[in-house]
Amino acid sequence: MAKFGYIFAFIFGFVLFNSCTKQAELTSSPQTENFILKDTKLKKSYGAYLAGRVAHLRKNFNVAADYYMEALSEDPENKELLGRVYVILASKGRISEAAKYAEISLKKGDKNNFTYIIMAVDEMKKGNFAEVNETINQLDGPVYKEFIIPLMSAWAYAGLNQPEKALKTLSVLDKEPSFRALYHFHAGMINDYFDRTDEARRNYEIIVNDENMEMSFRALQVITNFYIRNGEKDKAVKLTTHYTDEKLLADMLNKLAKNVRKAKPEKTTKIVNDPNIGMSEALFSIAATLRQGSSGIDLAHIFISLSIYANPKYDLAKLLLADILESREMYAEANSIYDEINETSEAYYSAQVKKAGNLVILQDYASAELLLKSLALETANNYQLLLDLGDVLRIRNKHDEAITYYQEALKDLPKIENQHWVLFYALGISYDSIGEWDKAEENFRKALELSQNHYLVLNFLGYSLLKHGKNTDEAFGMIVDAYNQLPNDGHITDSLGWAFYRLGKYDQAIEYLEKAAELVPSNALICDHLGDAYWFGGRKNEAIFQWNHALILEDETNEIDKEAVRQKLSSRKVENKVLPYTKEVVEKKISEITNE
Repeated sequence: MAKFGYIFAFIFGFVLFNSCTKQAELTSSPQTENFILKDTKLKKSYGAYLAGRVAHLRKNFNVAADYYMEALSEDPENKELLGRVYVILASKGRISEAAKYAEISLKKGDKNNFTYIIMAVDEMKKGNFAEVNETINQLDGPVYKEFIIPLMSAWAYAGLNQPEKALKTLSVLDKEPSFRALYHFHAGMINDYFDRTDEARRNYEIIVNDENMEMSFRALQVITNFYIRNGEKDKAVKLTTHYTDEKLLADMLNKLAKNVRKAKPEKTTKIVNDPNIGMSEALFSIAATLRQGSSGIDLAHIFISLSIYANPKYDLAKLLLADILESREMYAEANSIYDEINETSEAYYSAQVKKAGNLVILQDYASAELLLKSLALETANNYQLLLDLGDVLRIRNKHDEAITYYQEALKDLPKIENQHWVLFYALGISYDSIGEWDKAEENFRKALELSQNHYLVLNFLGYSLLKHGKNTDEAFGMIVDAYNQLPNDGHITDSLGWAFYRLGKYDQAIEYLEKAAELVPSNALICDHLGDAYWFGGRKNEAIFQWNHALILEDETNEIDKEAVRQKLSSRKVENKVLPYTKEVVEKKISEITNE
């Protein structure tokens, strides 16, 4: 893979070479909208265009494309809209349609090089290999000649049954040290495709034996497949045990290792047994390179969609597409991609875990719970899965059940390390929620030790101690320390204001609670706290306003007692049992508060 600096030079160059408009972007800006509307001559197309615009802003790209095409049928000379249509179609994998519009746009003087790439991939899919090379050779600029053309053209030559030309074209990549692993990977696949076993082995083993070369998961799949088919299963098994990963990829590696161990050489077929699968690999390599920089997300999105069009069964490409969709906050769309990945795939488990995470983001906690429980039945000793499941149950206020899974996660840990503080923190929250404060405090203090005084633990433990009327000096100090770490967090600022309130320091309580209300204006608990502080600060009308506001707002914390708030409003009686504290200790902590 390319060096960091080279990647960004590549992305910047790519955008410049592609267009002086914004046709290679999936996002939409007001600057281009005004131009399009002004340029749209036929009033009949306005409705379709505006409907497409709304769908586009909502990131419903399929619907947007359909409306844009309808508008374009009434206004076929609208070049800006024409460019938008083929880009958005390509992003949704509708490549045949995109290619048709790209060709029309090209004939109308489009300067966007992306037209050639879309057309070439469609030609490749249709088996028109000679036309592929004619099309992509229209591309100009160093980034095309040194990276994109060699990858795509090599597989077009493979389709033409011309291995020597394919390898010669690809050899341009070997000149750039950062692309040497990529070169040997594709050269190995081309040689393997043509049954040039010795040559393929030489290419693959350069990657295997050179520690400085990156071994991608796809390369690991392809190379182990090669070894199995060629009677070297022991090498394949050994290779899978050489690589480890602590995150989602670990599950994929484990599944691959199991599949390699039980593989039968006589039943193992080539992964790359068609030139279009090779082209898909080339497009995936381009997309993965672009994805490394945030400014390349639009282009990566289109390239990975092209890759999946070339090989609809390419699960790793689907993982990358879903990742891009998640970065666009298109979580439901990402989950629809994850659903396309079959249970037999090495990517299936990772995809389902990611899907569960998206369900949590979408606040579909019931579905997330069901999915995680089904995964837990299939997988033993998975700490992260059990932790995630416990978190979902905790969010659903099923604290007893959450504790069960958290405890299971704890048993699965061979060694407790600093990063496991989140488990003890979660356990503390659940124990506190079911009224078992002693166990809650024990877990919070363990989390505090492991996290090295993380602000979340300091804040929650400090607040909880004050709520239980225990260790006032220590609790106040914890909240101050949390605030100093994150002084612009509304919830921590609320804790500090409420801590001052519990100490009877109402002016300071009001100062910080007002700040908290500015930071999180729609939080019912903060409004209730501020109302209490106003009441004791002599600001009765403002207190009443805040309590009324607290009743209207939704309570995300499940902590506010709205009946008690109604009682305050009706009785106009408020109690605050001021907690005892050591003046010198508290004043010292007050002097340490960060002023921002």
